[in-house]
Amino acid sequence: MVICIPVTTDGSVDPRWGRAGRVAIADVTADGIQDWQEFDVGWDQAHEQGTEGSHHARVARFLLEHNVNVVVANHLGEPMAHMLEEMGIQVRLGASGGAREAAMSVALGAD
Repeated sequence: MVICIPVTTDGSVDPRWGRAGRVAIADVTADGIQDWQEFDVGWDQAHEQGTEGSHHARVARFLLEHNVNVVVANHLGEPMAHMLEEMGIQVRLGASGGAREAAMSVALGAD
């Protein structure tokens, strides 16, 4: 599965999803993390630029470009949750602590 998770510079789960400055894309299997890439997305700054719809489109494009099928986050707003549902992307909320551990927890079904 391809997971997208907001991360801090110290490797923790960023509690912000739509306002995250950085996210990781992880290719995760039951055997572990096969690939982990971090991206400076700047959603924290871009969130206030333009409309909510344009911000959601920016997030959606990123997720589509990276073939994400699961978003792991601490929380996110209802409009964002609705958009992700419409895209067919699963959402796992309540993530905290280490981002890699949170991604593995979801992959192993212990979310």
